[in-house]
Amino acid sequence: MHTLALIAGVLFCLFVILDAFQTIILPRRPTGRLRLTWIFYIVTWTPWAAITRRIRNEKQRDQIYSIYGPFSLLLLLGVWAVLLITGFALIYLSLGSPFHDTILVHLAGHPINFVTDLYVSGTTLFTLGLGDVVPLAPLARIIFICESGVGLGFVAMVVGYLPVLYGAFSKREVAVALLDARAGSPPTATELLTRHGFEGGETDLIALLAEWERWSAELLETHVSYPLLCYYRSQHDNQSWLSALVAITDACALLIASQLPRPVRGVPPGRQAQLTFAISRHALVDLCHVFQLDKRVKSLAQSSNSDSNDRLPPEQFQRVCSLLQPTSVEMCSDASSAERLTKLRAMYESHAKALAEYLALSLPLWAPKPQAKKDAWKQVSELRAIPEPLFGTAELHISERSTAIHLHDQEYR
Repeated sequence: MHTLALIAGVLFCLFVILDAFQTIILPRRPTGRLRLTWIFYIVTWTPWAAITRRIRNEKQRDQIYSIYGPFSLLLLLGVWAVLLITGFALIYLSLGSPFHDTILVHLAGHPINFVTDLYVSGTTLFTLGLGDVVPLAPLARIIFICESGVGLGFVAMVVGYLPVLYGAFSKREVAVALLDARAGSPPTATELLTRHGFEGGETDLIALLAEWERWSAELLETHVSYPLLCYYRSQHDNQSWLSALVAITDACALLIASQLPRPVRGVPPGRQAQLTFAISRHALVDLCHVFQLDKRVKSLAQSSNSDSNDRLPPEQFQRVCSLLQPTSVEMCSDASSAERLTKLRAMYESHAKALAEYLALSLPLWAPKPQAKKDAWKQVSELRAIPEPLFGTAELHISERSTAIHLHDQEYR
């Protein structure tokens, strides 16, 4: 009995310490399905998503989805703490519970038991140091000190872990919010390109794609190291990190597949589109590996030709072409452009669909839906196009007695 308790206690402690090291400290993506964190999210996210999916109200459904990320973080930390307390309590039990309890000693016929071991382990892990239970055996005192050190490290790890997570989340959401004015809400690739169809807009488009190349690299680094961030949802409606990433990737695919616009200062926009496309696709592929969605990706790739799973059916493609006509992106004039676009879509769309299904997120359309109500960006752009000069009627408000109004006439007298 004592031997089994010792083995179970040591395994519990090592299991938690190794999992916490891989989840928080290790910068590389850990492998294997016997990880506690992976099992935890499979056990909790699957029923959470299944139950939430049945809610008909869209706002309530999104609100419950958004709760899971922060709540699961607290719950995971609690699971680690419970397993550590249980593990050390089993080790104390294997030593015969060598403690002197000042409270139970006054209760006749109430020996030291596993409940006391759990109490000692809990107060020691959280470094309370109450002193009402004293270890008697020398080995118990050594384990007592070791657990105190583990508890101190556990608290320090939690204190350092939370700011890192919320810092990465905040930095991710800033770029997603800025994309609202550049690609619409929800963002679409066609809207992104048409809003940069003004004269000189190609320079701004290159700069924007360069910013999202870095954003995708940061997303790849943070979300692969901390997959928990994928469950954190955006604060605003019609926005999500996945839809923003896919919309940018769609825009890059359109630029690469189309007849490229004229170079700006010797730098073609298609070159930056290729760089951004490569890193954004890399992020989608690696995140599918993190959540072990490879089988689902293959299944979606095989059924991508069906009309129900096609993100860009023929009628939608024609609408994209019509919306891109005022811009310098020529898509439908070249028959090979559609073939190139199909090949590019096959490189990332199945991964995006698998992530969207697993995380219960929606993917963006290729072209925005016709809206009766204009968004804020279009209202501002229309207000900027004033038919009359801003100072065209300024002289009507100048007094006739002012000397400034007659200066021009005096020059030619």
